[in-house]
Amino acid sequence: MFDFDATLPLMALQFLLLAAVLNVIFYKPLTKALDDRDNYIRTNNLEARERLAKTERLTKEYEQQLADARKQAQAVVTQAQEDAQKITAEKIAEAQREAQAQREQVAQEIEQQKQEALRSLEQQVDAFSRQILEKLLEPSLVGK
Repeated sequence: MFDFDATLPLMALQFLLLAAVLNVIFYKPLTKALDDRDNYIRTNNLEARERLAKTERLTKEYEQQLADARKQAQAVVTQAQEDAQKITAEKIAEAQREAQAQREQVAQEIEQQKQEALRSLEQQVDAFSRQILEKLLEPSLVGK
């Protein structure tokens, strides 16, 4: 079937020459393009992973800072509430002291007025008693 004359080595030589030409013209640039693309993909993938790791790290830092800021804000609010309660308690105590002082002052004034009223009544009672005695008894006996 096959004829092994000079055409077989010639065909083999043509095949090897075609393979060499295809390798130089087609396969090497195609392989280079595929390798470049693979390197590009690998580089981008690596950069994306690094960016993702950096983003996650920054996210954790920002979340920590946010949590710290919230804690500080809560502490400030709590301190402000405590201060407001202290001020309120002080103002209430001061108002109570003032009210107590006013009550005591009013009580003293009332007591003074009461004493004055009693003295005035005693004087009036003495005067009325003398008048009654003078009318009932002789005026000369009353003076003695």
